[in-house]
Amino acid sequence: MRLKISQFLVVFLIVGALTLGGCSGQNVTSDPASPTSTAGETQTTTTTEATSVSETINESVPGMKDLPRLEGNATVVITVNGSPITIEVDGTNAPITAGNFVDLVQKGVYDGLVFHRVVRDPQPFVAQGGDPQSKDPTVPVNRLGTGGYVDSKTGKERRIPLEIKPKGEESPIYGKTLESARVSKPPELQHKMGAVAMARSQMPDSASSQFYFALADLAFLDGSYAVFGNVTEGFDVVNKIQQGDRIDSAKVTQGAENLKTPE
Repeated sequence: MRLKISQFLVVFLIVGALTLGGCSGQNVTSDPASPTSTAGETQTTTTTEATSVSETINESVPGMKDLPRLEGNATVVITVNGSPITIEVDGTNAPITAGNFVDLVQKGVYDGLVFHRVVRDPQPFVAQGGDPQSKDPTVPVNRLGTGGYVDSKTGKERRIPLEIKPKGEESPIYGKTLESARVSKPPELQHKMGAVAMARSQMPDSASSQFYFALADLAFLDGSYAVFGNVTEGFDVVNKIQQGDRIDSAKVTQGAENLKTPE
């Protein structure tokens, strides 16, 4: 099912339901204009010089070696209102985004967090959560959607680069949308109904812990936001999520051994 809504409404929904409120360029430590690992200067295709995910992470993009990564797939079960949602997390096509998510699940970051934005009208759109501030019930509602995961070791918010792998390419593009990288190929991981992706501000490299479920096919978001998995069981539970519902728990049930964290 594809959304049939006006261009104005599409823009409004993207800004209102996917961006992190209150997050400005001054708060973003990554440089969204830095070169990406695989984007070339041609008009329609990417280069194929990158040889492996590990090599790309360790050498091509500053700071990537300090982020967790998922080398392969993992299964995460999120329980909401007592019912499970099974997510297949794709570290093959989105190693950094998937690794960040699985690492935060392992740390218990998502347990008790609220879905602070759920947009179903005028058409099904997204259910978004993952702001660590929402664990505290005294935090004002208007602040929810502005927070990310703060690493206890560094005292700083962990941010991950925008990571999108064009179809047929060996490695993802980092730090750019496919449009800004002048890539015409569709992404490997697309916004089909049940897709799980990272929310971010207008700065490409500003995602941290907030994620969303796609409640419908949202092709207009492809290439602009990083999809890292999809719901394989329990989409009926996703469809019942209401704004203010909390995540009871999030657990890695398979593939934890595929998570690689920095020494």
